[in-house]
Amino acid sequence: MGASLMIVEDDARIRDSLRLAMEDEGYEITEAEAAEVALEQLRVSGAPDVMIVDLMLGGMDGYTCIREIRRNHDVPIIVVSARDDTHDVVAALEAGADDFVTKPYQIKEITARLRALRRRARQTAELQATAELEVVLDADPAAPLVLLPERGILRRGEQELHLTLTEFRLLCELAETSGRVLSRGSLLERVWDRGFFGDERIVDVHIRRLRTKIERDPADPRIIVTVRGLGYRLDAQR
Repeated sequence: MGASLMIVEDDARIRDSLRLAMEDEGYEITEAEAAEVALEQLRVSGAPDVMIVDLMLGGMDGYTCIREIRRNHDVPIIVVSARDDTHDVVAALEAGADDFVTKPYQIKEITARLRALRRRARQTAELQATAELEVVLDADPAAPLVLLPERGILRRGEQELHLTLTEFRLLCELAETSGRVLSRGSLLERVWDRGFFGDERIVDVHIRRLRTKIERDPADPRIIVTVRGLGYRLDAQR
């Protein structure tokens, strides 16, 4: 059985073309013509392996749909939309999307992005099957921030913090090179598998989201530091 894919798109012609193309790629497809239908399917059947979500849906819009999905599910989400200005891209990523593709698009671009997302999911699963390792990101004695890459866990004290797949892999890459600067292009290549052909705004938005979850003061980050003109560096707090 192939990987499962849910397409959330209110235009029947686009939905049909995506379904036919993705079935040719071996995916098991479910469709939803509205955000509300997609959320109900997730509630009843659980999350698929990956999702494609349009932003301009009737009723609940795609941004709200993604935020609702993120309340309970880590499923990788690719946004497909005709809206392509910086505000729309950033808003979709901040809502919880993992990637953004602008209409019109080539089917091969969608399939390449899906393969990259699934490859990252497999790599994370394989990592979690190896021997346990703990990385202390913040040694605050009251509530230390500890990353367990092989178990897919980030803990502050006794509380487990929720990260999306992309956020978790981004944090792992920064932790693996702790003390060294990684450029946005390098992070794209390591996390999104697309090198300099990707949109570097994706990195900035995910870093911002990650900071809101791990920094004591996201407005004054000490763990993930911006090195102006170069990129980002993880500085473990001792």
